[in-house]
Amino acid sequence: MKNSDKTKSKTNTKPSKTQMEWLKRGISQAGGKLPLFDTEGQRVGESTVRTCIEKGWAEPWFSNPIKPDWLVCKITETGRKSVS
Repeated sequence: MKNSDKTKSKTNTKPSKTQMEWLKRGISQAGGKLPLFDTEGQRVGESTVRTCIEKGWAEPWFSNPIKPDWLVCKITETGRKSVS
């Protein structure tokens, strides 16, 4: 796969329902912070977080000193566009 093909596939994909719900929650938060927990109080799945990072819809924001294995992320401009 050529580099331009990777970029194309990255930008042509749409978030799944779960990914979209998570990303939308970051739009109204200060700095675009994405929640660690879903609306039912369950931790957001690591695959959801990692896929959104890989697609460029989210990016790691800072390390969580209490839970270093948890990714604290914020929504990117690409992520905002993908859910609007």
